[in-house]
Formats: sequence, C-alpha cells, structure tokens
Amino acid sequence: MADIEPQDQDRQGGKAQRSQDAEPGRPQGAGKDRQPHEDEQEHRQEQRRKRALPYVRIAMVVILIALIGGGLWYWQATKDLEDTDDAYTDGRAVTIAPRVTGQVVSLDVNDNQFVHRGDPLIHIDPRDYQAALERAQGQLDAAKGQLLASTHGFDVARVNFPARLAAAQAQVKEAQANLFKAQTDYRRQQNLPRAATTGQQVDYATAALRSAEAQLAQAEASATEAAPVKPNVEQIGAQVKQLQGTVEQADADVRTAQLNLGYCIVRAPQDGWITKRNVEQGNYVTPGQQIFSIVSPEVWITANFKENQINRMRPGQPVAISVDAYPGLKLKGHVDSVQLGSGSKFTAFPPENATGNFVKIVQRVPVKIVIDSGLDPNIPLPLGISVEPTVTLK
Repeated sequence: MADIEPQDQDRQGGKAQRSQDAEPGRPQGAGKDRQPHEDEQEHRQEQRRKRALPYVRIAMVVILIALIGGGLWYWQATKDLEDTDDAYTDGRAVTIAPRVTGQVVSLDVNDNQFVHRGDPLIHIDPRDYQAALERAQGQLDAAKGQLLASTHGFDVARVNFPARLAAAQAQVKEAQANLFKAQTDYRRQQNLPRAATTGQQVDYATAALRSAEAQLAQAEASATEAAPVKPNVEQIGAQVKQLQGTVEQADADVRTAQLNLGYCIVRAPQDGWITKRNVEQGNYVTPGQQIFSIVSPEVWITANFKENQINRMRPGQPVAISVDAYPGLKLKGHVDSVQLGSGSKFTAFPPENATGNFVKIVQRVPVKIVIDSGLDPNIPLPLGISVEPTVTLK
C-alpha cells in the first residue's frame, strides 16, 4: 500500500501539470479547482464518438440506399399509370317538353322518381283536342261520301258518253233520211202540174223540207257535242281524283287530331330518374316548354387528360376509379374512346392561335371511360360529381 500511494500521487501530479501546460493563459492555481473525474468523462465521450462514427456512416448509407430503392420502386410501379383529377361522372339527360298547348290536369310523378319507358308523366286537358278530332272525323266522312258519289258517276260516265255519241250519230242518220224524203216530196210537188196539186200541198212539202233540214242540223250539233267522249270521261275521272285528295287530306287531319289528343298524355321516352321538375298541376304549358329532365341509368366517366398523357392510351385499357363523394366505393372500368379534339376546340369561342402572340398551353383531351363493375344500386351516382380515374397503360 505504501508503494502504490506515491504512484497515484505522481499520476495526479502529472495530470495537473499537463492541464497547466495545455492552458498557458489560465491563471495560476486554476488547475487545482478542476476535478480529475471530468477529464475522464471527456475522454470517455471522445471514445464513444469514435466508436459511434462507423455506425452513423452505415446508417446514412442504408438510408440513401432505401431512398434510391424506394424511388426506383415508385417509378417502376407508376410508369404505366396515368391519372387525373379533372374527371366527372357523365350520362344522358333527356329534356321533356309537351307537344300541345293546354292546362295540366294531372301530375303523375315526383322529384327524383324512377320511371320506365312509356309511363305517363302529366295529363293535359284533352277536351279541345277531342272536339277537333270529332270535327276532322266528320269532314272525312263527308269527303268519303262525295268521293263515293263521284266514283259511281265516273263509272256511269264511261258508259253514258259513248252511248250518247252513238245516239247522236243515229239521230243524224235519221235526220238525213227525213231530209231526203222531204227533198223528194218537195221536188215532186214542184214538178207536178198546177192542176194536179194544190198550193197547200206545195206549202206542206216546203215546210217539211225546212223542218228536215233543221232536224239534221240539230242532230249534227248533238253528235258534235257528244263526240269528245274520252275528254268527257277524263274530266269526271279528274273530279274523282280531286275528291280522293280531299279524302286523304281529311284523313290526315283526323290522324293529326288523334296525335294531338294522344300528346295530351306526356310519357317517358326512356327509363330514368325525374330531375329538374318545372311543372305543377294547374300550370298552362306550351309546346317546347321544358318541364322535366330524365337522367338515364347509363353512367360513364369523362376524364380530361393532358395531351402529354394520352401517348400510350388506347381503348380497352383497364381503369381504376375512385369517387370523391364515396371514398369507400371503388369502381373498375375501361377506356372506351378518346375524343378527336381537345376541349377548347369545341367551346363557343375557340382560340385563334394564328393571330396575335401565341402562348403555348397544355391542352386537355376528353376520354370516355365505361364503368364495368363496382356500382352499388343502393348508392346514387349523380352526374357531374368528381372522380379520379387511373389508367393502366399496358
């Protein structure tokens, strides 16, 4: 023990001396205040830092490798994917408008109600159109009666006109025969001696001759009047055709009146949901006035991709669709078609890049995406809500 203690004192003296040598500007006697265990703690911390340095370097290398690997994995996983948040649900919305004027006497549907094709939507007062139908039916019946009478007259005319001509020609021959007899009698009376005849007989022969001449002229006139048989028959035929046209016109009026009467019941042209109802019972409606819209059950996605995203996009490629309104609803579909024109091309005022200063703007091209599966019949999917489609470009 006596040998060890002087050595400890020498170590302590040496440390104090080194401390004073290491700090030349320190006042004399300051080293005496420093505790020996503080130097040991600094030494141990230095040793720990030296031992921890390789592990820190290894950790940094591992983190760097992980970042590079994660970046490569993300690039590999997303290089064949294209997505956009400029997309929404789309479908067909049919505008319903009446085709006749009148007062709504019955309203058969309500807002957001599902209807089938042919279901009645509203009833318009039909009394005016019923009266118009009856009036048109009466005119049709009258025209048919006139046509029937004219048709019978045409059949009779085809027989009567040739017979009338034949009778006139026969009368001409008879008149010619009577004229020949009268001429013969007249010449005989003129050739007889005055003692063999009387003045009265001569007068009778002269009168008979003049009467026969008049009868012949009358018969020839009748024959001339009856001669145009074909034109007379065709004239009656033309009257028949005219009446046939009248009947057809009256029949068209009847069918128009029937249509107008049928239009008093406005029916659904297709299956769908009633939206934008703009009519109430008792309203007075006119043709072309929008009273309903019907949204068809068929829904698809219209996605506006940037023009640099459609390079590898083709019809048939699978699409995963998320709906903003229903985070739990996951839809699957496929690319149906790519519109042959950017969205700005079909606006009311398309840009004229050939005039003024040109600034290049990335255009968006509408892509139609058909939904294949994932729809829930209990969850409505309104038109125009936001979705996010992701197309797999394989």
